[in-house]
Amino acid sequence: MKFNNPVISGFHPDPSICNVGEDYYLVNSSFHYFPGVPIFHSRDLVNWQQIGYCLTRPEQLNLSNLDSSMGIFAPTIRYHEGTFYMVTTLVSGKGSDGFGNFYVRASDPSVPWSEPVWLDWEGIDPSLLFDEDGRVYITGTNAFTNEETGIYQAEINLQTGKLLSARQLIWKGTGGKSPEGPHLYNIHGQYYLMISEGGTEYGHMVTVARSANPFGPYESAPNNPVLSHRSTGHPIQATGHADLIEAHDGSWWAVLLGIRPISRRHHLGRETMLAPVTWSEDGWPMLGVDGQLQDNMAGPAFGTEQLQVQEPFDDFTTLELSHRWNFLRNPDPSDWSLTDRPGWLTLKGSPLTLSDVDSPAFIGCRQKHLDCNVSTLLEFDPKANEEAGLTVYMNEKHHYEVVLVHVNGKRSVQLRTRAGSVCMVAARQEYEGKEIVFEIQATKAQYTFSYRAPHDQQSTLLGHAETSLLSTEVTGGFTGVYFGLYATGNGETSEAPAHFDWFDYQT
Repeated sequence: MKFNNPVISGFHPDPSICNVGEDYYLVNSSFHYFPGVPIFHSRDLVNWQQIGYCLTRPEQLNLSNLDSSMGIFAPTIRYHEGTFYMVTTLVSGKGSDGFGNFYVRASDPSVPWSEPVWLDWEGIDPSLLFDEDGRVYITGTNAFTNEETGIYQAEINLQTGKLLSARQLIWKGTGGKSPEGPHLYNIHGQYYLMISEGGTEYGHMVTVARSANPFGPYESAPNNPVLSHRSTGHPIQATGHADLIEAHDGSWWAVLLGIRPISRRHHLGRETMLAPVTWSEDGWPMLGVDGQLQDNMAGPAFGTEQLQVQEPFDDFTTLELSHRWNFLRNPDPSDWSLTDRPGWLTLKGSPLTLSDVDSPAFIGCRQKHLDCNVSTLLEFDPKANEEAGLTVYMNEKHHYEVVLVHVNGKRSVQLRTRAGSVCMVAARQEYEGKEIVFEIQATKAQYTFSYRAPHDQQSTLLGHAETSLLSTEVTGGFTGVYFGLYATGNGETSEAPAHFDWFDYQT
C-alpha cells in the first residue's frame, strides 16, 4: 500500500501519537483556537478520523485575551494502564509567568477529558515516559526560563504534579538553534531521546541521542540529523517535531510536521506527515528514505488504501457543531446558536470584529487543500454598521472577507482585504435580496470571491486576492488559514441575526 504526505492536511502541527493494540491516536497543537487539541483515530496510520478534542470546556482551557498563536503548544499523548494522558503547555506570551504545563486524562479519548492537573514544571513542549519500573519522567525545553538552552528532565508524581527529582539538563542537541519537541523512549533497555532543532522553519531537523540511563549522559547519533529537508528542493519543507511509535505488527513509524510552500511561502500551516522508521545495525533509528520523506511512500503492511476524503456538506441540522469547526478563543455562548432557528447556524454579531484580539461571532474550519471551493448561503437584513459573511482568515491583521452590509440606506456586497496595516474595500456592488450565496475559489496562488442569488446558476465575480499575503512568512505565527462564517456590529451589538443555512467545501 502506497500513501502520500500529508496524512492529515491543513493546520495540524506538532503531532504526537500513541496506540492501544491496533488502534492509533494522534493529537496536534491548537494555539488560540477553541476547542483545544484535536484528537484523531486510525487503524492503519494513514487514514485518520477526528473523534473530538481533549480540551472542550472553558474550565479546562482559558484563552481569554491571548494573542494569536499563543495558547496551546505541542501536546504529547501517551497511554498507560487503561488511561490516556495528554500533556501540554498553555502559553500566554505575557512575560516569564505567562505559561503553565498541565495534563488531562481519559479512559476513552472520544469522550470528555478530565480537569487539568497543573505540573511543577517550567518550559514548553512537555512529554511523558511511563517507564517499565513504574517511574514517570517528564521531558521538556528551557523556553520561558533563564536556564541554559537544551532539553530538561525530571521524575514526576503525576497524581500531585510535583517533581520527585531535580530538574536536569540532559542534552543540548547537535548545535542547531531551538532544541525542542523532546520525546523519551525506553527501547530494548536503551533510552532514546528524539528532539527537533533548527527552529520550526526551513532549517527544521530531527535529531536523536541515546543513553543507558534516563538522565544521561547522552550519545548523539552518528547520522544526525536523522530526518531533514533543509537545503533541498523537496515540495515538503520544514520537516521536524517527530514522535516515534512501534506498530502492533512490530514495524516502526514516526509522525512529524512539514509544510507545502508555494514559491517559498506557505499558508495552510504545518501539516501532519508520516515516515517509516528502520534501525541501523548499531541500533540507531533511520527516518524516511535516506533521512527524507518521498512524494509517494510504502505504508504499513497492515494498511489500507489511502482515502481521498471529501469534506462533509454541513447543513447545521444537528444540535452540536461538527468537529471541523473552531472558535477564536473562548466564544461567548450568546453569539451563536443551532437551535434559535433549527436547521440554520445563527450568529449574533457582537461589537467585536475579525480585526480584534478577542472572540468575535465566528466559526471556522481549516483550509486543507491548496485547490478547493467553499460556499455558504446567508440570510441577513443588516442595519447600519452590521455585516455578516464568509472570510479567509489567518489572524486579526491578515484576512479577506466577502460580506453583506448596509451602506447609505441600501444593502450591498463587499470584498474587503486586510494585509497588515493596509485595509481596503476592493469591490462593492448593490444587492437587493436578504438571501445570498457567497463563494470562494482557492488555488495555490489566489482566492477568487463571487456571489449569487440562491436560485441563480450564474455567479457574479467580485475580485481576487493573493494567497501569499496570508502566508506564515508574511503574517508570522504558527497557525494556518481558516474559512470562517462570521457576523459583527462593528463596535455595537447587532440587532439583526445572521442565519447560515449551509456550508460546502469541495475539492
